[in-house]
Amino acid sequence: MSTCDFRIVGLGTDAIDYLAAWDLQRDVHAAVVAGSSPDTVLLLEHPPVFTCGKRTEAHEKPLDAGGAAVIDVDRGGKITFHGPGQLVGYPIVRLPDHVKVVDYVRRVEEALIAVCADFDVTTARVPGRSGVWLPEDARGPERKIGAIGIRVSRGVTMHGFALNCDVDMAWYDRFVPCGISDAGVTTLSREVGRQVTTSEVLDSVQRHLTRLLSWSSYDATPDLLPKPEPGLRVPIVSVRA
Repeated sequence: MSTCDFRIVGLGTDAIDYLAAWDLQRDVHAAVVAGSSPDTVLLLEHPPVFTCGKRTEAHEKPLDAGGAAVIDVDRGGKITFHGPGQLVGYPIVRLPDHVKVVDYVRRVEEALIAVCADFDVTTARVPGRSGVWLPEDARGPERKIGAIGIRVSRGVTMHGFALNCDVDMAWYDRFVPCGISDAGVTTLSREVGRQVTTSEVLDSVQRHLTRLLSWSSYDATPDLLPKPEPGLRVPIVSVRA
């Protein structure tokens, strides 16, 4: 069983610049690869910043970033936003031989689903789209509350997840999150009907990540209906008894 060292490196007024956090990730990653550091999860907030994964196209970047930086990064996925009111987690962990990258992503998603459940917010995965989603209901279309984008190098993960707690949603009007135009974005605060801060979710995040990154078996939350991201196809798998 693996245990993670959780490090809270900058919340609220101590939010850490994205590039500084990226340098910290690299340092921790090198130490985990070398075996001189245990598996580590960095938990923090960023000042406003747009980060563009490897599949981001030029036209998807905001024409007016509102003063926020726009940074190309080496994770998968498309463009997303980080800013105050969003808990960002960077698990830097060695994947066991029996754990594939897709399984790792599903475990992080499952941890965030469990965190949302702790606040009485029901979420699930949408096959073909990474992250954690609320189903379509009377309040609106499917909406994303947790984003995930990772990189694995030398068997150790980098980058990670972003959980919207109390983010200013006006930032999301400046771009199409993850290139998905037929769904919305939301926050725990909006869904719960009161302010939910990043500090308030810390215990829940640490508890569920510890459980899911112990690499033991778990019961996955049932998925919503599949919807591929733009430009991607979801394979149809026929299973015969």
